[in-house]
Amino acid sequence: MIELSNVAFGYAEGPVINNLNLQLEKGSFTAITGGNGAGKTTMVKLISGLLKPTSGCVRLCGTDTRELKAKNRAKLCGFLFQNPDRQICKTSVYDEIGFSLSCIGIAGGEADKIIRETAEMLELDTKSEPFSLSKGERQKVALASVLAANPEILILDEPTTGLDYRECMRIMKIVADLNNSGTTVIMVSHDMEIVADFAKRVIVFEGGKIILDGDCRSVLTDERLRCISSVLPPQAAVLGQKLGGRFSGLFTTEEIISDCILQSQCRMHNA
Repeated sequence: MIELSNVAFGYAEGPVINNLNLQLEKGSFTAITGGNGAGKTTMVKLISGLLKPTSGCVRLCGTDTRELKAKNRAKLCGFLFQNPDRQICKTSVYDEIGFSLSCIGIAGGEADKIIRETAEMLELDTKSEPFSLSKGERQKVALASVLAANPEILILDEPTTGLDYRECMRIMKIVADLNNSGTTVIMVSHDMEIVADFAKRVIVFEGGKIILDGDCRSVLTDERLRCISSVLPPQAAVLGQKLGGRFSGLFTTEEIISDCILQSQCRMHNA
């Protein structure tokens, strides 16, 4: 569904992405992580078509992003910016959500229904002024605008920024449900607990290059991770490795808790 072939891109200061080759399958959930300035955001902007490669080719569903019109890109690919203030452009939550629908030609009663359903899903007041809300709430407004258009590909650049734990889990559950329904998700994140809980594939970036790529568990427990990047594995995985024994293969807090409950039940049964 997404293919990058020999892609390079740079700014005036110099190259950021060099000879990047990557394929992402339809319905996948991929987390992109790595140190600051590694090229993560540049890469997802190239995928979305917001940036065009200096050389090489980026294809969405077989079409070069250079050939996709903005309206068609908006239908195909939704992008949530790390900073919602760079995305919000309307003076009410209702109009902000509706703006993305107008970009893909949805208006009238159909648009009104989608706006209200999306706002309700994210617990947003459609009458509120976005810039009177907290940063976390503005992040939810920007996300609502993206989700309303129901894109085939959902790109999230640090989607949990400014959110408390409850809000974070609520949003990620929505994203996970969309992924389970067939939406392709690409998420840039430094939060390894979120990555471990939701991503199926993890790509680690450093210096504009992919240095690790594989299923979530194998990448985040790879001993090389701490040596070659600024990314730390999830705390639960580190704890499991330190405890050793039966805990060494455990990866998340839920897995450790479940193991402890199971062992306790076994001891009670044997007693």
